[in-house]
This record gives sequence, C-alpha cells and structure tokens, in this order.
Amino acid sequence: MSDEQGADFTKRKLWGGRFTGTTDPIMHAFNESLSYDQRMWAQDIRGSQAYARALVGCNILTPDERDTIIKGLDQVGAEWKAGKFQAEADDEDIHTANERRLKELIGPVAGKLHTGRSRNDQVATDMRLWLLDEAEALQTLLGELLHVLVARARAEVDALMPGYTHLQRAQPIRWSHLLLSHASALASDYARIRDLRPRISVLPLGSGPLAGNPFAGLDRAAIARDLGFATVGTNSMHSVSDRDFVVETLMWASLTMIHISKMAEDLIIYSSAEFGFVQLSDAYSTGSSIMPQKKNPDSLELLRGKSGRVFGQMSGFMMTLKGIPSTYNKDLQEDKEPLFDAVDTVRRSLQIATGVISTMSTFPERMRSALTPDMLATDLAEYLVRKGIPFRETHHVSGSAVRLSEERKCSLSDLTVKDLQSLHPAFEDDVLKVWSFDESVERRDATGGTSKRAVLEQCDRLEASLAK
Repeated sequence: MSDEQGADFTKRKLWGGRFTGTTDPIMHAFNESLSYDQRMWAQDIRGSQAYARALVGCNILTPDERDTIIKGLDQVGAEWKAGKFQAEADDEDIHTANERRLKELIGPVAGKLHTGRSRNDQVATDMRLWLLDEAEALQTLLGELLHVLVARARAEVDALMPGYTHLQRAQPIRWSHLLLSHASALASDYARIRDLRPRISVLPLGSGPLAGNPFAGLDRAAIARDLGFATVGTNSMHSVSDRDFVVETLMWASLTMIHISKMAEDLIIYSSAEFGFVQLSDAYSTGSSIMPQKKNPDSLELLRGKSGRVFGQMSGFMMTLKGIPSTYNKDLQEDKEPLFDAVDTVRRSLQIATGVISTMSTFPERMRSALTPDMLATDLAEYLVRKGIPFRETHHVSGSAVRLSEERKCSLSDLTVKDLQSLHPAFEDDVLKVWSFDESVERRDATGGTSKRAVLEQCDRLEASLAK
C-alpha cells in the first residue's frame, strides 16, 4: 500500500477526516472487530432502523428519507441473511460495514443516519439486543434440561441407591432424589437468567459518544419501545461504558457450567464398571483407539472441561474491565469474544446435557445391590431417639453396634436383638424393622426429603416454577 493509498484508506474510515498519515496494516488488523462482531448484523440493522424513525422527530430526516434508509437497511440485511454481504478492507466493525454498504445502495442520504449517534452507544445497543435474544434462547434450553430431569425423576422414583458424602456410602436415597438435587441447582440458574434479563434490557442508544444527544425531539423512550427495551439508560456516560450486563452473564454462565460439571462428574463415576448404575447411550460416548472394550463418557468429560473455559472468559474480561477509566475506551472491544464464546459454549452444553440425561440407561438392580446394612446405622440411632433417648447418646450406641459387627466380621443387620440389648436396654424386637432400605427412605418424609411423597412434591414444585 502506497502512502497516498494509505492516506485515502484512513480517510474512508468513519474517523478518518482528522488524520493525514497512513494506518499500519497490522494496526488495522489489530483494531478491527468485524471478523467476530458481524454476528450482530441483524441487531445493528434493527437499531439503525429504530434510530432512523426517531430522527424524524428531530427534523433530521424527512419521512421519505427515513423510508429510504429503512428500505436500504432491509437490503443490507437481506445480503447478510443470504450470505452475500461483501466486506471490504476498511470495514472495521459491523457498524462501519453496514453504513458503508447502505451508502452504496441509497447514496449520500445514508450519511444522515449517524447524526447524534456514536459507535459507543451503537455497539452497546447492539450487544444488549443480541444478548436479549440469546438469553431467551438459553433460558428455553435450560428449561428443557430441567423438564427432562424432572420427567426422569418421576419415571424412576422407585429406584433406590446409596447416597454419598465424601464419596463414602452414607444413607439410602432415591435415584430421583439425586437427579432432583442437580435440577434444584439448575432451577436457581433458571431463575437467575430470568432475573438478569431486565438488567440487559436497558437502552443506551441516544447517549452519543458520552455526553448525550444534542438534538431536540429525540424520544429515547419511543426508541426503547420500538426495540423492545424495558428501560432507558439514565446517565449517558454510564450507558456507553457499562458492561456489567456482560459480567453478570459471564458469571451466570460460569455458575451454570459449574452445576452442569458437577452433574457430569456424578454420572461419570456412576457409569464406571465399579458402580454400573448408569450407562450412556452410544450417541454420547466414544471408544478407545487401542482398547476395543472401552466406552468412554466423553460427552460428560467435555461438559466438565468446558466449565473451566467459561470461567476463564469471565475472569479474563473482569481483569480487562477493572482498570478502565470513564467512559468508553477501546479495551471494551474485548467484551465481545468472551461473551460470544461463553454463550455458544453454554448453549451447546445445555443441549448435550439434555441429550445425555434423556437417553442414558439406568440399572436399578445395581443401585439397590450397592446398599449395605451399615448405611442404616443412623436409622438404628433414630430408633432409640423414638424411645425418648437423646440423639448424642444413641449415636454412641449405634457406633458401638457398628464396632461390634466389625469385630464379629458380620453385617450390622446380623446382630441379634440380644446383641443390641447388650449395648442398650431400650432395644426391643421391633428393632428388626430398622433393616429395611425402603422404610428408611420413606421415613425421610419432611419437605425436601427422599421419601416418595417428598420427591414427587419436589417434581411438582420444579414444574410449577418452570410454568411461571
């Protein structure tokens, strides 16, 4: 590129009139964002059309000029939709590209569209519009995963399995109770993204570069209604630089992925041969390149791994954001790639998780066979509590019974009534009923417990929250 060509290249940019020197081609590549922000082409066009309608009220555009611009932008959008839009070398971003093409289509009147508007308020508007669309889609996908978890919990409510703490067998639970524990975490994520959407839905357009719009008659409330925003940004300096909605979305994405990762970890463990409680369908498994017998839960391992990726996007952008002075600074261009990547990752992850849960096989017999009488030691202590003995004392008695069974190398349930009476006189013949796994889970009948009634109540509550 010659100096003369370079100077012309610089002047063709939206900001080029001030400059006489050339732009380093490496700097142009370093500065451009069209390669990734072009995915907001539809939102950029929607925002520009709404702004064109608003400029009529300022007497900047005539109705005919407005209609010409809106029609021209429709043509630009049709090119993007058909995959025929041709970017040029000096298109820095989606805003530059769309405005350049609009001018080619309708002539100089296109230059009126940017009156009173800055790329600072334009990009913030585009991002919020884009994210509102994506947040709705993510909420829908998360709702589908929750529906699958609840439906599976209802269908398999009679399956019993060991519950674990510290990965050690603890107490009998229903398999459905485990599924609903993960559903409960994801239901909070569902509520969080629903609550986040109003904070995304704040209109920045009309803030200008930082000081506000100077043209009387610009009705920002009308623009907000036109674009479907819930509220209007109340401080122009804040509106152009505010990226809290990006941070909140990345935080939401990170926590949601952590919950998906934890669920994946449980299923990875329970799908191993040592447990054999579940088996993934072939659609979500892979084999080994050297060991023919292997069936690897790669889908779950990828879900677990993607959580770190999303968290990294959040932490990286927060470090970018923390040192930026007021108001708009080019550092904020680093908001898009982390946001786009995190949203894409969560979307795919929700779809994969839904597929895994809906197609996996369960083996209730294996689950039940893993139950052992020592898991009823707490029930033994609770038997004495019902006789009026303080729990701290009954806990000690039950521990002594466990030690006695270990010394005799027998199961806890093999201890006779006489053996138990040697530890405490309150034991009677009905203590033998303690050794029922089914009765153990049914006794946990308080709200949130693992009895059948309590589990089905959890299903009802989750479905009701989704229906809202």
